[in-house]
Amino acid sequence: MADNLQLVIITGMSGAGKTVAIQSFEDMGYFCIDNMPPSLIPKFWELIKESGKVTKIALVIDLRSRNFFREIQDMLVELENTNLIDTTIMFLDATDEELVSRYKETRRAHPLAMDGLVTEGIRKERAILEEIKGDAQVVIDTTDLSPRQLRERINDEFKSKDTHGFRIELVSFGFKYGLPIDADIVMDVRFLPNPHYIPELRPLTGQDASVYDYVMSFPETESFYTHFINLLKNVMPGYEKEGKSSVTIAIGCTGGQHRSVALTERVGKELAQDYHVNITHRDKGKRKETVNRS
Repeated sequence: MADNLQLVIITGMSGAGKTVAIQSFEDMGYFCIDNMPPSLIPKFWELIKESGKVTKIALVIDLRSRNFFREIQDMLVELENTNLIDTTIMFLDATDEELVSRYKETRRAHPLAMDGLVTEGIRKERAILEEIKGDAQVVIDTTDLSPRQLRERINDEFKSKDTHGFRIELVSFGFKYGLPIDADIVMDVRFLPNPHYIPELRPLTGQDASVYDYVMSFPETESFYTHFINLLKNVMPGYEKEGKSSVTIAIGCTGGQHRSVALTERVGKELAQDYHVNITHRDKGKRKETVNRS
């Protein structure tokens, strides 16, 4: 394999934010596993290498594994002897006062103090994890961080050039087939002139040049597009700042074949200059399927 496999081990104090961390790595395209016993990681890694399909993995390892300390030390030694793996340990920490406060809010028991004081469990855990914290390449104190701020810190630390922490999903659709249930923004373009009534354009779609040019040839289309794209460019930074990993924009016409497809293509091309954009034409082929069945 040309590039080394990337392994991030997420560990740290219980209650310090490991759940938020693993979600952040999922959003960055990592294959994520929560609470894998350290002794199984080398075998798991062999399977990953054989598959050749997964190149970035994040694992959460915590004290729910009874022999945590000994197992993780043995596992790290084995990984350090493997040239094809780049391993990074990320340790999450917080002050004792903040950890106690978080446990009180969630009403959970500390894994090392199931029948005792939370403070005693925290003390034991700090002692056990002291050496692991010293070995960590990335240590993040989450005491004063909100979940959104923690995600931002992780993105800054680990997001590579080919990783898109924020993406835009553009979907064209037909209102006659129902609204996309996962849309954050819905725009109705049924007010635009309809190519369906032009016989030679009717069997085509908004991805065909003749239909695209027809839809874009009207002043009302140009006026709408200018206002809509400016609106999207103004609001996207706000979505990203709030910590959303993606925003779904749905553009609909009657059947999802002509106008919505053409506008989605144009909007996608414009937004792709600044964002990672995926385009889906949900209902583009629905009319053809209906005609063929009949």
